[in-house]
Formats: sequence, C-alpha cells, structure tokens
Amino acid sequence: MNEPSLQLQPHDKDLGGGFKVRRLLPAARRRSVGPFVFFDHFGPATETPGNGHDVRPHPHIGLATVTYLFEGAMMHRDSLGVVQEIRPGAINWMTAGRGIVHSERKPEHLLDATYVNHGLQLWAALPVAHEEVEPSFTHTAAEEIPSVEREGAAVRVLVGEAFGARSPVKTFSNTLYLDLALPAGARFELPALAEEMALYSVDGALRLDGVPVAQHTMATLPAGRGGVIGTDGAVRAVVIGGEPLDGPRYITWNFVSSRRERILQAGEDWAAQRMGHVPGETEFIPLPGHPFQVQVPPDTGSTPK
Repeated sequence: MNEPSLQLQPHDKDLGGGFKVRRLLPAARRRSVGPFVFFDHFGPATETPGNGHDVRPHPHIGLATVTYLFEGAMMHRDSLGVVQEIRPGAINWMTAGRGIVHSERKPEHLLDATYVNHGLQLWAALPVAHEEVEPSFTHTAAEEIPSVEREGAAVRVLVGEAFGARSPVKTFSNTLYLDLALPAGARFELPALAEEMALYSVDGALRLDGVPVAQHTMATLPAGRGGVIGTDGAVRAVVIGGEPLDGPRYITWNFVSSRRERILQAGEDWAAQRMGHVPGETEFIPLPGHPFQVQVPPDTGSTPK
C-alpha cells in the first residue's frame, strides 16, 4: 500500500572541500518513490586544481543509476569499456543488471580548471524480471531531451512522458523524471502523471497544494494524485515517480535486489574481484564487513554509500 503524503528532509554528508551530498532516499519513512530507491543531491561545490572528489571503482547489481548535472562535468568509466563525459542537461542511464563496475572522476581536461559541480544521482530498482539483465550504459545528450513550456514554467522531460512530450530514455518500467524551472509567482498544476510521485525543491522554497516545502526537501504526493505548485521567487525543482515496485527491495552498500542471498553473493563476487574491472583503473575498495558476513543477512535498513 502506498504511504500518505509526507515531507522528507535530507541527510547531509560533507565529503570535504565544501562538497556536500544530501540524501533523500531511502528514508525511514519512505523507502521508494516509483522505481527510485535512492536520491542524492550533490553540490553546488567548487572544484579547484588539485582538489577532486573522484568516486573510485565500485560495483552495482539490480539497479540503474541515473546521473543528471545542472552544472559541471564528470567522467564515467565502466567495466564494459564505456568512457563518457557527463555534461549538464544530459541523462546518463547505467543498467547494472547482473553486475557492473564504474568510476566517476574529474575529466582530464578540467584538472587545472576551477568550476562548479552540481547535480543529482538516482537509483532505479529494476523489476524482478530484469534484475539480472546484461549490464549496459546509455548516454542521452541534452539536446535530445524534450522541453515544453507549461503555465510559464520550462519543463524538461528527462525520463518518461509528460505534457505531450516523451523522453527517448528507455526504461524497464513506467518511470517519470522531470526538471522544472518555475518562475517567480508561479502557479503550476502538476497532474497525476504516475501512480507514485514526489517533488524535490533544488534551490528554493515553494508550496505544494498551499503547504510550504523548504529548499532541499522532498514532498510526496498522495497515490494517484497530482497537485498545485506555487512559488514566490524563481525555483528549480524535479519530479520523480512511476509505478510502484513489484515487491520489497534489499539495499546494502551499492547493491539492490529482491533477494537477500543475491546481495550476499554479490558481496562475495566483489571481494573475489569477479565483477569486472574498469580498464585503466587499479584502485580497489574493500568490501564492508557487516552485513556481508555470511551469518548476518542484509536488511532493508542498510544505507548505500
């Protein structure tokens, strides 16, 4: 059964050098919205020469990572041999399936540059029937993402379909992801575009059905219902959602699965370095201990890192 409307506050983590990550999902009061089981908002953070926030090679199973930048750049590399610079406005959808390893680093041409990194990374749990698909990576450039004007707001349809526009990004289940640029004094009617939906305020306060929603807060909508968004100043916001998950998911470290034993197997595979390697990368992140010890099964309360 879907949970009632509520507001989720971020759990902040400072990675150093002013680089802050705000985690909204998973939360104790709401584990998922549509297929999305993970929602991180990072930055804005200024990158300077000699100061990087590289993400070393790490594994995933059972999910798709969805990376979207407002500003900046990062270089994606994975065990399939894909090398792709992620730029603002593009959608980068990596299907982990049965297993993939990837890294995200500062692009070489920006090593001596000063610039701002700011964006979102989401995880979409794959339907049970597709949890073990072959891994893949798809880059959809910014100019391929459809944009529409609606009630004075600019709407980019990143994933899914809305207001007569359809994103070219292919998904495994009904999925919705919108980027809204709302003008000052907006009154924007958000229809019920998916069975489950949530609104996240990126850079300013807004209202949902007259209820204040602070900056960096996620407000869920009642199941199967839309709402009216209001603003005083100009605000950027995103909408996520889709059809409910087809069963509970276990989330442990970087792994998502409908089966406890699959999480444990992935841990064993990573420890034995059987999940593949990113070409040209030599760093290895050791497997965390608990709950990967065989006698301690993973649980849904674990937090990804």
